[in-house]
Formats: sequence, structure tokens, C-alpha cells
Amino acid sequence: MSTVTVTKRRAPVRPARVLLHLFLAGTALAWLAPLMWALYAALRPYSETSTKGYVSWPGKLGFDNFTNAYQQSGMTHYFVNTLLVAVPAVLLALFLSSCVAFYVSRFDFRVNLALLLVFTAGNLLPQQVIITPLYRLYLLVDLPGITVSGKLYDSALGLVLIHVAFQSGFCAFVLSNYMRMLPHELTEAALVDGASVWRMYWQIVLPLCRPAMAALATLLSIWIYNDFFWAIVLISTGENMPITSALKNLSGQYFTDPNLVAAGALLTAIPTLIVYFVLQRQFVSGLTLGANKG
Repeated sequence: MSTVTVTKRRAPVRPARVLLHLFLAGTALAWLAPLMWALYAALRPYSETSTKGYVSWPGKLGFDNFTNAYQQSGMTHYFVNTLLVAVPAVLLALFLSSCVAFYVSRFDFRVNLALLLVFTAGNLLPQQVIITPLYRLYLLVDLPGITVSGKLYDSALGLVLIHVAFQSGFCAFVLSNYMRMLPHELTEAALVDGASVWRMYWQIVLPLCRPAMAALATLLSIWIYNDFFWAIVLISTGENMPITSALKNLSGQYFTDPNLVAAGALLTAIPTLIVYFVLQRQFVSGLTLGANKG
């Protein structure tokens, strides 16, 4: 009995493929270079870099800058401030935008497209355009007993509302397209069985939107967490600032330690990395949904 040996021929390496991999590797290194340089600076004491320069071989590496940055900036307090803004803003934006998306995608009304365009148009307006009127409006709104300042200005509630206002349009647009891909027979069968509109939304459609909701939650968490613009405009008290302002405490009036600031910047990036890694599977599935359609 003869045996036939099957040998697999290796496909020839094409120059175009080699160039593509070189380009991708170079792009990845270009994106990682600032992060790795910040990490390298954060691990070195400033006394060494001031003597040898930043482009030099390190004589000592340690985590002293991270410890000092965390203690000097009062980072725990600012982390709490950021959570008080980011968590309610993300949940409220997803809830309101999912309600709008459910309405415009599952019900046939004449104002469906116009309503979606109104929500989406808010994202086309530059935030800098409404600084002055919004600032004056926040000063005029009195909330005695609700906020510490007694006004909408200089409060976490004010930041939550502005983030919800600006992020809901994008979320409604994404979720409406996602919900249109779901079979209409699901809600039609539920309607025949006597299900209410709220039950169709909460128990049928919304659970099926988990990948899209997770992807949006990841993006919103990162965007709101990293916001510095609205915190500067709408917050005046230093104790009420979010985490992005904690780095200011690391800068002195006459001297700033760049290594210490680099360590503080890396510490502030940790929560966003945690959110991404926790929701990574849902985030990727939400982004790639429909890529294999057809």
C-alpha cells in the first residue's frame, strides 16, 4: 500500500504584502512612541534627566514619580469627581438616545427622519460657538438645595447635562441604524400578544442592542472622562474639577517637573484602559456588526 505525501507549497511573499506589513508596523510604533517615551520619563528621576538629558541611558528606574504624583495631586478626590460626572452622563445619554432610536426605527411616522436629524444636528455644532450663551444660562439657573453652589454653574449636574446634550445625538444615530437591522417580526409578534410599547423596548429590543450599547458606553466613557473643555468653562471651584484638572496640581508657579507630570498623565489614563479591556469583546462585536452582511 503506497502512501502519498502531500506537501503544501508556501505562497510566494509578494513585495506589496511586505510593504504593507512594514507600513502597519511603522504606524503602530509611531502611535506607541509618545506613550513609551512618557513611561520612560516617568520612571526616571528628574535629577538624572536634568543632568544627562532625556535622550540618555537611564542610571535608575523606579516608581517614585507615580507615588508622588498620586499623593501631590490628590488624585483620589478628582477620580470621585469624574465618576460623579461620567457614570450618570453615560447612563442617561444611552437611555435617552435608545428611546429616540427605538421610536424612529420601530414606528412609522412622518417626523421620524426629521426627529433623527434634529438629534444628529447637535453634533455638527462646534462646542466653542455656544460658550457665551451657555455660560450665561448656567449662571441664571438657580438650584438651591440641589447643588452645592446653588446654581447649575459650578456643579457636577451641569457637566452631566451638557455631556448628555452633546452625546445623545451620536448615540441615537448609531442605535437607530442598529435597531433597523433587527427583524420587525419580533415587535409585531409582541404587539399581537398584547405587549406594551415600554415592554417591547425594555424586554425585546434593548437586550438585543447589547453590543452596540457596550461599544457606545466605551466611547462615551473615554470621551467624557478625558473632557477638559467643559470642565474649565463650567467649573470654577478647584475642588469640583474632574480628573483632567488634577495634573494642574503637579505644576508649580516657578518650576514644573516634567517627569512627575508624565507619571500623573499615565495614572489618569488607567481607568479608560480598564473600561476598554472590560468591554473589549462587546466593543469589537459592536463595531464589526454588519461587516459580513450579504
